[in-house]
Amino acid sequence: MTTQMIVRINPELKYKVNSLAKAEGKSVSEVVRELLEDYVKNRDIGLYIDDLWQRIGDKLISRKIGPKEIHRAIKEVRAKK
Repeated sequence: MTTQMIVRINPELKYKVNSLAKAEGKSVSEVVRELLEDYVKNRDIGLYIDDLWQRIGDKLISRKIGPKEIHRAIKEVRAKK
C-alpha cells in the first residue's frame, strides 16, 4: 500500500525536476521515490549492514570460498592471538 506526501518546492526546481524526469522517461513521483529510498538506505545502519553482508557473501561465492575455508581462516586468526 502506498501513501501520499505533499512537498513544497519553488517553481524553478519543479520545472527542472519535471524536465529531467521526462528526459529519463520517468515520472516525478518515480524520481522522488528513488531519491527517498536512497536517502533512507544511506542513513539506515541496519540496511547498510544488511547490504555489507550481502556484498561479502557475493564475494565469497564468486571466489568459491565455502564454510570450511571460512572456519579455517577464523581458527588461524584466533590462534595468532
